[in-house]
Amino acid sequence: MVHALPAFVPLAALLTLTPGVATALVVRSAVRGGRREALLVTVGNSLGVLAWAVFAAVGIATVVAASASLFTAVKLAGAVVLVVLGLQGLLARNADALPPPPGTALRVGLVTSLANPKLAVFFVALFPQFIPAGAPVLPNALAMAATIVALDLVWYSALAWGVARTRRAFAEGAWLRRVERVTGGVLVGLGVRLALERR
Repeated sequence: MVHALPAFVPLAALLTLTPGVATALVVRSAVRGGRREALLVTVGNSLGVLAWAVFAAVGIATVVAASASLFTAVKLAGAVVLVVLGLQGLLARNADALPPPPGTALRVGLVTSLANPKLAVFFVALFPQFIPAGAPVLPNALAMAATIVALDLVWYSALAWGVARTRRAFAEGAWLRRVERVTGGVLVGLGVRLALERR
């Protein structure tokens, strides 16, 4: 893995920096609950990434990626989660009304990551290219997932800090409400796209 890591890091960085579900969730959580909530979403997402790495190493991700029915089931579950989260943002009356219950942000990050079948395809298609022939799969898969998680933690921590700082500067409810609606709309859009997307 040490020899493959320099080639893998730029790819992992590109994956981290590409806007998607995790980005929208971090922004949404930072607006709703501040930096701590956004970091908990990031940790939940990272746990899901590690779980998919383990699934890939033991063959579960291969089954999900290869089975049309399993892939569709996970995909639709993920789409439902995203649409529900998005609708909560679109329909909420006041972004500052009540803080979410403890553990909600962590759970949201974990569930959205686990319900993303693209991670199964990603790990199954990509990881073997970076694992040397004859090398143990699980330690290498975990090392690559840890690289992604480390980059995620750095990037999303910076993003959460920036959004939380902006939130304090524009503490008016109208601004927060607009951001809540935009991120809600993005999540609904991502959920619909996921539901309609082919493998």
